[in-house]
Amino acid sequence: MNAPTRESLQGVDLLSEINRLKKERNAVILAHYYQKPEIQDLADFVGDSLELSKRAAETDADVIAFCGVKFMAETAKILSPQKTVILPDMAAGCSLEDACPPGRFKAFREAHPDHIALTYINCSAEVKALSDIIVTSSSAETILSQIPPEQKIIFGPDRHLGGYLSRKFNREMLLWPGVCIVHEAFSETELLKLKAQYPGVPVAAHPECPPHIIDHADYVGSTSGILQFAKSLTGDTLIVATEPHIIHQMEKAEPSKKFIGAPGADGNCACNICPYMALNTLEKLYFALRDLQPQIELDEEIRLAAKRSLDRMLEMASGTVGKGDLGRA
Repeated sequence: MNAPTRESLQGVDLLSEINRLKKERNAVILAHYYQKPEIQDLADFVGDSLELSKRAAETDADVIAFCGVKFMAETAKILSPQKTVILPDMAAGCSLEDACPPGRFKAFREAHPDHIALTYINCSAEVKALSDIIVTSSSAETILSQIPPEQKIIFGPDRHLGGYLSRKFNREMLLWPGVCIVHEAFSETELLKLKAQYPGVPVAAHPECPPHIIDHADYVGSTSGILQFAKSLTGDTLIVATEPHIIHQMEKAEPSKKFIGAPGADGNCACNICPYMALNTLEKLYFALRDLQPQIELDEEIRLAAKRSLDRMLEMASGTVGKGDLGRA
């Protein structure tokens, strides 16, 4: 029997084939919280990007299939250079990464030599290599609190996360002007309508949201933090202002509670679904495992420089990584 082609997967049991290929390739499948539920449910680990890469590095897998976006798969390769890292769709990028080209970032750093660069993990390996310390939304506060107040800081590429930290710590920083298109899409007007419809119901928001959303939040934190907040919630309803696919894990963990995705634009569009994350499908995962393509490859000099900035983060805030991430039993 000939192997299925990309044109014809009719009659193929994708779940069975993916599991067969996973064993054959000695692969581990990782899924970010923003992946479709069917991908989350077949993954070995579901979680935030850095914690997934750390977990994969600790396994004896030869292949890492990262169902997420390119910068996440690059991070897995930075931490596991000896492993083959595949991404179901190499076009699965990130608006924050796109907003911060390495050449422009290098020139900006050179124009401000007295600043150190705290750089959000949502960036390319090349930008990580140009940075001093990588931060995640979980670790940023812990790291910032350890940096002397007189030290000048560049924060990129997310100006909303940087602005949130700047306001919270009363710390002036040079902010790179990037935004996450998903979190930028949330509408304050529609959120206020939702809060009026559900009086007293708390709002949990990701710090990539703009200030007019953060200002209405009862909890601000990473995807893992938001999930933990949902699990510890004493009430039975929560409004969630981040990419709505995380609600799948909330509903699995707390089936008796109600989780409502914060609306974008006019309240009817699906603009708060990440278009990059949505590019990954079961079909593409099957072909990636079958062909071991597309594959992440990094220049070794860039990988080592990027790893130094990641290691610095882990030295300063290792206890913050992966709070609340879920591994499949």
